[in-house]
Amino acid sequence: MYPDQENNLIIRMFNVTKRYGKMEALRNLTLDVRKNEFVFVTGPSGAGKSTMIKLLYHGETASSGAILVDGMNLGRISRKQVPRLRRKFGVIFQDFKLIPTKTVFQNVALVLEVGGLKPKEIYPRVMEVLTYVGIDDRAEEFPPVLSGGEKQRVAVARAMVGVPEIVLADEPTGSLDPESAAHIFRLLQAVHRSGATVIIATHDQQMIQNHNGRVVRLEKGRMAGPD
Repeated sequence: MYPDQENNLIIRMFNVTKRYGKMEALRNLTLDVRKNEFVFVTGPSGAGKSTMIKLLYHGETASSGAILVDGMNLGRISRKQVPRLRRKFGVIFQDFKLIPTKTVFQNVALVLEVGGLKPKEIYPRVMEVLTYVGIDDRAEEFPPVLSGGEKQRVAVARAMVGVPEIVLADEPTGSLDPESAAHIFRLLQAVHRSGATVIIATHDQQMIQNHNGRVVRLEKGRMAGPD
């Protein structure tokens, strides 16, 4: 690989294995992702897609191998460096992971509060992103009263509000009706056009066919498709 190509890589995984007891969720996975690339990670249930997503944002640690994110070696960073790493990411979960006792606004604002922004800076940024995803009219509602599609829009807003370099989405349309799924995918495309690297773990073949992003297929924790 030439130096200019290497400098354009934002994620590098070298022979990454993740074990849970005797079970190997990932085995010797090697993968490079370029800045502003759009990547689908697909494969059957149990292939290791969600495990890969968790490893990237340091929700889990690899059993062996190395992961570099924008030059940071995840196997060597200190606990104090983890918040800095996670600020690079916006993460969208299939089960939303919204705090039920906080309003839509508060769920999204939390990202900026943790980042140290002042309330006068937080309000306009949160409302801007809620408007962008089409959920601003529910800003003062609580997650339990929202539909699945509305909850996922909130999750997308939360991922976008910190203007992350990398957006990770784990089955973002898995529990949504086709119309809501299409809307969420359009939002992810917009995030990509804004300059972010987007990695989507998904079973949704229609989503994959409607976009020219790179497809990485996993089977039994190993790379099994185009890279």
